[in-house]
Amino acid sequence: MGFPVQKSRSQATQAPWHNPKVLTSAASGFFLLIGYLLGLNHGSATAVLACYLISLVSGAYFFGREGLEELVFEKKVGIEVLMLVAALAAAGMGQLQESAMLAFLYSMSEAAEGYTEEKTRSAVKALMDLTPKTALVRRDGREQEVPVEEIEVGEIFIVKPGQSIATDGEVVLGSSTVNQAPVTGESVPVEKKPGDAVFAGSINGEGALDVRASKGFADNTIARIIHMVEEAQEQKGQNQRFIERFGARYSPAILLIGILLALVPPLVFQQNWLVWLSRATVFIVAAAPCALAISIPMTLVATLGTGARQGVLIKGGLYVEKLAGIRVVALDKTGTITSGRPEVTDVQLVGGELNSMLSVAAGIERRSQHPLAMAVAEYAKQQNLTPAEIENFQSLTGAGASATWQGVIVYIGSPGLFSKQLQLDLDPLSEQINSWQSHGKTVVLIGEAAKVWGLLAIRDQIRPNAKKAIESLHRQGIEKVVMLSGDNERTAQAIAREVGIDEVYADLKPEDKVTLVKELTRRIGQVAMVGDGVNDAPALAQASVGVAMGAAGTDVALETADVALMADDLEKLVYALQLAKRCQTTVKQNLAISTVVIAALVVGAVGGFFNLPMAVLGHELSEFIVVASGLRMLKA
Repeated sequence: MGFPVQKSRSQATQAPWHNPKVLTSAASGFFLLIGYLLGLNHGSATAVLACYLISLVSGAYFFGREGLEELVFEKKVGIEVLMLVAALAAAGMGQLQESAMLAFLYSMSEAAEGYTEEKTRSAVKALMDLTPKTALVRRDGREQEVPVEEIEVGEIFIVKPGQSIATDGEVVLGSSTVNQAPVTGESVPVEKKPGDAVFAGSINGEGALDVRASKGFADNTIARIIHMVEEAQEQKGQNQRFIERFGARYSPAILLIGILLALVPPLVFQQNWLVWLSRATVFIVAAAPCALAISIPMTLVATLGTGARQGVLIKGGLYVEKLAGIRVVALDKTGTITSGRPEVTDVQLVGGELNSMLSVAAGIERRSQHPLAMAVAEYAKQQNLTPAEIENFQSLTGAGASATWQGVIVYIGSPGLFSKQLQLDLDPLSEQINSWQSHGKTVVLIGEAAKVWGLLAIRDQIRPNAKKAIESLHRQGIEKVVMLSGDNERTAQAIAREVGIDEVYADLKPEDKVTLVKELTRRIGQVAMVGDGVNDAPALAQASVGVAMGAAGTDVALETADVALMADDLEKLVYALQLAKRCQTTVKQNLAISTVVIAALVVGAVGGFFNLPMAVLGHELSEFIVVASGLRMLKA
C-alpha cells in the first residue's frame, strides 16, 4: 500500500500573497490606515466610518467565523470568540478605530502564525526534493528515463556520479561513496559496493552504480521519515494536553469574568457604564491565552522537524518530554556499543580435523541470523570451505544451536551450553577461554554431547566514538550508563572498561533485559533503552523511551521504537537528548513569558492603565515573541 506520495515539489508552502488570511489581514490594515489618514485630514466622516467598518469586517472575517463555528457546533468558547466579543463590544461603544485595530492586529498575528507553522511543518517535506524527478531504468533491454514515481520494485536503475538516488535499493553493480546525510545525518560519505543498501535522497559520489529497487517511491525511507514526522507532530505530550484542557476552561471563564466586570460595578456600585464596559473589553483582550496556546505546539513542531533532518526521529511530544527527563541510559552491547559486524579472530582445534570442523560449523550457523553465527559462516567462506549438509537444525535460545551431521548431533554455542547443559568438563580449556574473554572476545565451542571439537574466538569491534559518546552522556547529567549483554561476564566487563560503562549486566536472555529495565526504572528513574529495535524489541517497549539505532531501511525498528536514530552513531543519541532538553527549556521559557505578559496586561486592564490598542499590542507582541522563541529550535 505505502504512504501517500509526497508532493512538496509541486505543492510547496503557499506564498503569503496567495493566502486568503494574509490577503484579508492586509485589506484590513490598508483600510485602517486610509481611515486613520482621512480622519487626520478632516475627511468625510462617512468615508472614515466606511473604512473602519471594512477594516473590521475583513480583519475579523476568518477568526470570527472560526469562533462562531466552534461556539455553535462544538459548544466551545475559544480565543477567537473572545476576540470577536471584544471587537464587537468596542464597536458598540463607538470605538470603531480601536475595534478595527484589534481585528487587524489579531488577524495579522493569526495569518503570520499559520504561515510560520506551515513553513515549519513543510521544512521536513523538503527532504523529498532531494530525490530526482526522473531515473534511468533498464526496461526491455534498454535504458529509459521514467518519473521516479513509476519505478517498480525489482527494477534496475542507474545512478550516475553526482546524482541523488531515486529510491531505496541494493547495489548490484559498481562501487562508489555515497553521502547519506539527508537520511542518517552522517556527514562522512559511506563506501557502497554490490550487496550494500542505499537510500532515497542520498547523493552518489564519483562512481556509477546500478541499483535494484527494493522499495517503490511512496514507500522509500525518505517518504517514511516524512510520514512519521507528520504523525509525530500530531502526537501531544502531557504538557500540551494540560494546556489544551486548561484553555478549554480558561477561555469561558475569561468571557464570564469580562461580562461580570462590565455589569457588576455599574449595577452594584453605580459606576460609569462606559468606563467599565471599556475595561471589560480590554480585560478580555489582555487575558486571551493566545501566546499560552501556541507556546508548546510551535516549539514541538520545530523540534521534531529539526531532529528528522539530523537523522533523529522522535515519535511525538510525549517522547520529547520523556527524553528530557532520562536518568539512565541502557545500551545493548552488540550493534550499539560494538559495530554489530563480529569477526572470527582465533581458532583452536581440540580434536578432529580443522576444515571439517569449520565446514560443519558453517553448515549450522548459516541457518541462524545471529551476528555471531554469521561471523562463523563468513569465516568458513573466507577459508574457501563449503558448508556441510546438516539436518534437524534447532536454535537453543541464549545458548547456541544444534543440528544433525552424518547421524551425529552437533552443538555449537557458548561455554555455558557445554558445561551446564551438556555437563562437559571444560577445565582443560578454561585458561584459553578466560584469556580470550579477558580481551573482550566471545568464545564459541563446537562439538558433540560427549566431547568438544574446537573453539573459536569472535571479536566485535567497539565503535570508534563509543567512549566519547558515553562521556558526553555523563556530562549531560545521565546518572548511570549501563550495558546489557547476552555475552559472558568476562567479555562484557572487558568491553565496558574500554568505553567507560558504569554498570554491566551479562549472560542475559531477552526476558532478562525486560526485567532489568523494570528494575532500573524502579531504582533510579526514567530509562532510555538503546538497541537495534529488532532483537531488543521487548526491552525497548518496557523502557520509558525505546531507542532504535541504525534504523534507516529497517522497517521493524522504525515502527516499534519511540525514537529512531537513522545512523549507526551513538553520538546521535547524545544529540537527541540535547535536543529534547533544549525543547523543554524553550517551552518553559515560552510559558513563563506568556504567563507574565497576561498577568501584567490583566492588572493594567482592570486598573484602567491600558486602553484597547495598548492591550492588543501587548497581546500580539507576546505572541510574536513566543513564536520566534519556538522557531529557534529549527537551528538546534
